[in-house]
Amino acid sequence: MMIRLAVLTAFVILAGCQSTPAPLEEYVLARSAIEAGKAVQAARHSPGYWHQAEEAYRKARLYYNDRDWENARVEFIRARQAAEKAENSARLIRQKTGDIL
Repeated sequence: MMIRLAVLTAFVILAGCQSTPAPLEEYVLARSAIEAGKAVQAARHSPGYWHQAEEAYRKARLYYNDRDWENARVEFIRARQAAEKAENSARLIRQKTGDIL
């Protein structure tokens, strides 16, 4: 009886320890979007979206370093989306003004 209880307890504990995997793909995609935004000077041409991207990326890295994978994943996705918007906006603005890409 004690062995069954011990096995059941161990099973419940181990089942509860499953966690979200590290958001490596989201990290890489967010970093790539940030780099693409830098390449078109998004900070200069689209500062609103760029600020959102940098702030979300900063938060995501803090969560990632703390191994809070779920919050890191959410913030990396936000950072990627904002960086992509900043890049697209900067490209449009540069195109309209005749600035060479």
